[in-house]
Amino acid sequence: MNSCNLEIKDIRLNSIVLCVSSCPEEQLDTLEEVQLFANNNGSFLCIYSLNSFDYTRNPNADSLCPRLPVPPSKSFPLFNRCIPQTPECYSLFTSVLINDVDSLHRILSGIMSGRDTVLGLCILALALSLAMMFTFRFISTLLVHIFISLVILGLLFVCGVLWWLYYDYTSDLSTELDTERENMKCLLGFAIVSTVITAVLLILIFVLRKRIKLTVELFQVTNKAISSSPFLLLQPLWTFAILIFFWVLWVAVLLSLGTAGAAQVIEGGQVEYKPLSGIQYMWWYHLIGLIWTSEFILACQQMTIAGAVVTCYFNRNKNDPPDHPILSSLSVLCCYHQGTVIKGSFLITLVRIPRIILIYVYNTVKEKRNAWSKCVFRCCFCCFWSLDKYLRHLNQDAYTTTAINGTDFCTSARDALRILSKNSSQLTSVNCFGDFIIFLGKVLVVCFTVFGGLMAFNYNRALQVWTIPLLLVAFFAYLVAHSFLSVFETVLDVLFLCFVVDLETNDGSSGKPYFMDQEFLSFVERSSKLNDARAQKDGNSLRNEEGTELRPIVR
Repeated sequence: MNSCNLEIKDIRLNSIVLCVSSCPEEQLDTLEEVQLFANNNGSFLCIYSLNSFDYTRNPNADSLCPRLPVPPSKSFPLFNRCIPQTPECYSLFTSVLINDVDSLHRILSGIMSGRDTVLGLCILALALSLAMMFTFRFISTLLVHIFISLVILGLLFVCGVLWWLYYDYTSDLSTELDTERENMKCLLGFAIVSTVITAVLLILIFVLRKRIKLTVELFQVTNKAISSSPFLLLQPLWTFAILIFFWVLWVAVLLSLGTAGAAQVIEGGQVEYKPLSGIQYMWWYHLIGLIWTSEFILACQQMTIAGAVVTCYFNRNKNDPPDHPILSSLSVLCCYHQGTVIKGSFLITLVRIPRIILIYVYNTVKEKRNAWSKCVFRCCFCCFWSLDKYLRHLNQDAYTTTAINGTDFCTSARDALRILSKNSSQLTSVNCFGDFIIFLGKVLVVCFTVFGGLMAFNYNRALQVWTIPLLLVAFFAYLVAHSFLSVFETVLDVLFLCFVVDLETNDGSSGKPYFMDQEFLSFVERSSKLNDARAQKDGNSLRNEEGTELRPIVR
C-alpha cells in the first residue's frame, strides 16, 4: 500500500491497491496525519472497510493502512496513478523484474548517491567526443602521432590504475562492507578485461604503424567531402534529439498501456480499478515498435548522409558545389525513399526480435541451464550478432546505391553486393584501417572518461557501489563517441562505394572522365595497388550484367 514499501512475492507486486480522490503531496509520518489527511481531503488511504475515525483506534491499523512514513506523491491524470516524488522509490518498481532485489537496490543507491559525478562524467564524455570529432576534421601527420600516443598511454594508464585499485582493496583490512567487497570483485573483472583489450589493441597498432601516412591522406580526402557540406557533423545531434523525443513518447505510451482501464464500483460500494482485457499482450507490439522506429530514425540519418555525399561526389563542376546538399538529400528521402529506409530498418528489427527472445528464455531457465545449453545459447547470440553487423553494413551500401541510382531497396542491395564483390580487394585494406583509427578515437574518449570516473568515485569507496555506475558511464561515453564519429565511418563507406561505381561507369578518358578528384584516385592507387587490380580485371564489366544499371545521375 506504499509505493516506497512495496510487498514483493514471487517477483510480483503483492501490495493492496486502492482508488483515492487525491494524492498526499507531503510526507505522512503517523496514523494521526493519515487520519487528518483523510478528513481534510476526503481521500482515504486505508482499506475501504476501515472508517477514517478508526485509523488511530483499530489495533490492526498498521496492516490495514499504508506503511509509515507515506512518501509525498503527485497525481498524473494520464496514468491514473499517484507518482512518488522521491527518486529512490522507482527502484522498487524495477526490482519486480529482477530476482536479486538487494543487489539492485545497492546499485541504484550508488547511482543516486553519485548522480552528480555521473552527470559530470557524461558531460566530460560529450566534450571529449566533440574534441575528437574536430581532431579528425583537421587531422595532420603530427596530430596522428600524438593521437596514437595518447591512445597507448590512456590504455596503459587505465589498465594500471584498475590493477592498482584492486591491489589497494585486497591489501586494505577494513574491506568488510558488502559495497567494498562488490567493488573489489568488479574491479578484478574490469582489470582483466581492460588488460586483454589493451594487449589486442597494442598488437594491432604495432602491426599497422607503417600506414600512418595513408591514414592522414584518408582523412584529408574524407574531410574534403565533408567540407562541401559541413553540417553533416551536426547530424548526430539532430538524430539524438529526435530519438530522445521518441523514447520519452514511447515510455509515456507504455505507462498508458500499463494503466489502461477504468474505475468500477463493486459490491459494498467499493471502487476497484480494472485493466482492459488483453492489454497485457500489447507490450510485445509496443516493443517491436520501439526497435523498428529507432532503427528507422537511425536509417534516415544514414540515408541523408549518403545522399549528401553522393550529390557532392557526382558533381562535374567541383568548383561549384551543389547548394544545400543535406536539405536536398532529406527532401529526396521524404518524397521517394521512405520505403527503402523502412525495409532496411525492418530487416534489423527481424534480427533483433529473436535476440530479445533468446535473452528472455536464457534468463527464464537460469536455474536449469547446463554446460550444453549455455554453449548453444552463446552460439546463437554470436550468430545473431554477426548477422546484425552484416545487415547493418549491407543496409548502408543499399542506401548509398539508392542515392546513386534511385532504385528500390532490394535492387540496390543486390547491385551493391555485386559491385563490391568484384572490387573488395581495392577497398578492404583502406576502409578497415580507416575504421580502426576511428575506433581508436572512441577508445580514447572512453579511457579519459573512465580515468576521471576512477578518480572521482574512489573517494567514497565505502559509501556506494560505484563500479556499476562507472560501467554505465563508460558505455555512455562509447555511445556518444560512436554517435559523433560514426559520421566519418558513414562518409568513408559512401565515398568508396561511389569510387567503385565511378570506376565501373567511366574509364578516365575525355569521353568518360572520372567524377573523382585526382587526389582521391592517386590515394587509392597507392594504398590498394589499384593499377594491378585494374590490369587483371576481366572484360565482363558489371555494367553489362543483366539487371544492374549503376549509372550515377550527373548533378
